[in-house]
Amino acid sequence: EQNDRKRIPCPLDPKHTVYEDQLQKHLKKCNSREKPKPVYFVQDINAGLKDVAEIPENQVPLSSLSVEELQNLIIKLKKASNGLELHLKEQILSHQALQEALNDPKNGDSAFKHLKQQASILGNMEKLHLLGPGRCFVEFGAGRGKLSHWVDIALEKVESVQFLLVERATTRFKVDGKHKRRDSIFERLQVDIQHLCLNKVPILEKKRLPVVGIGKHLCGAATDLALRCLVESYTTCCDGEDEEPAPKRCRAAQTEGAPHKSAGNESTTEDHKPVAGIVIALCCHHKCDWTHYVGREFFKSVGLGPVEFHYFQRMSSWATCGMRETTSKASPSEDSEDQTDDTEEHEQTLSRMESGSDTLQGILSVEERKELGCLCKRLIDHGRIEYLQQQGYKAALQYYTEPAVSLENVLLTAVPNPSLIPEPTM
Repeated sequence: EQNDRKRIPCPLDPKHTVYEDQLQKHLKKCNSREKPKPVYFVQDINAGLKDVAEIPENQVPLSSLSVEELQNLIIKLKKASNGLELHLKEQILSHQALQEALNDPKNGDSAFKHLKQQASILGNMEKLHLLGPGRCFVEFGAGRGKLSHWVDIALEKVESVQFLLVERATTRFKVDGKHKRRDSIFERLQVDIQHLCLNKVPILEKKRLPVVGIGKHLCGAATDLALRCLVESYTTCCDGEDEEPAPKRCRAAQTEGAPHKSAGNESTTEDHKPVAGIVIALCCHHKCDWTHYVGREFFKSVGLGPVEFHYFQRMSSWATCGMRETTSKASPSEDSEDQTDDTEEHEQTLSRMESGSDTLQGILSVEERKELGCLCKRLIDHGRIEYLQQQGYKAALQYYTEPAVSLENVLLTAVPNPSLIPEPTM
């Protein structure tokens, strides 16, 4: 009788199946069922653009463009990139917290590459004086939570440290359990960054600790959502709820919070900008979205709009797709050990049709495509830098690891800039 029962895909998540005669019972307990919204869920708070009229419909695929149209796009790209800082400096650092793990002979190639990246991210955080007491580290796209794990180890002798791990998916093989021996507080927020209101997270509502936003390979639009979550919705909420009601004081508090002040200072709401720093390893520009992109004003200032952005984000995959085809075939099982982590699976490219690869044969060489792809990435990233600068941050891009370790090897960093007082927004 058991063999006669029929299994069907779960209507909530077709990745798993269920006996047809037990469907109703399963739907009541399925992990993919819609759960009550947490208190920090605010619909589209970090989404950005509300006017959908600005987004043209039915974009022609890159592969369908004529040679002349493609050349015009390349001309626009080069003109817009003229004068930008395209040659990033290398900031490949390490951190003592990972030395033992890096020297472990049991490491496979994939594990070693992840450790090198995590060590450099921590090294860059230390250089910016972000590894200190009295802070709340918010890891966006946390996956298994390994980056927070290493930050926690780096701060082993430091008190009053809290971690918020933001991940919209249910994650297996988390490393959270390894922290129970210490007094660090770890909390997972299962929510899309698009709807995350940090100000309503109970731990931040109560303690008002300065926040450090971190992320390793934060895919495409998720970076823009995280930036807006930190420097718009969270900062605005904190400024608006200061006990001192004077608007001038709020604005000064927003910009005068110098990073050199003691992070352990009790009066954080008065002496600190709510966000002490941002350190995010960028990834997957082809997954960016004009609706969420924080650099739209920059694009408009150089004569570009949603149509160009649409094509440039797809062209950005040219920077790495030629190399990925060979590396992905070389070691099919490499990601199996760590597949739920923020691994190189993020470095997936578009299909050959979407990226226009097939139509480029004979028009552009592989090197030319790679160069143009990198140009697209830098242009998109520059929009993010200008956005952060306008919000009162000293922001920078740097190479944090070698291309042999990760093809997505650019790190975005930002700390409050006391000398830059942003104009009040209308």
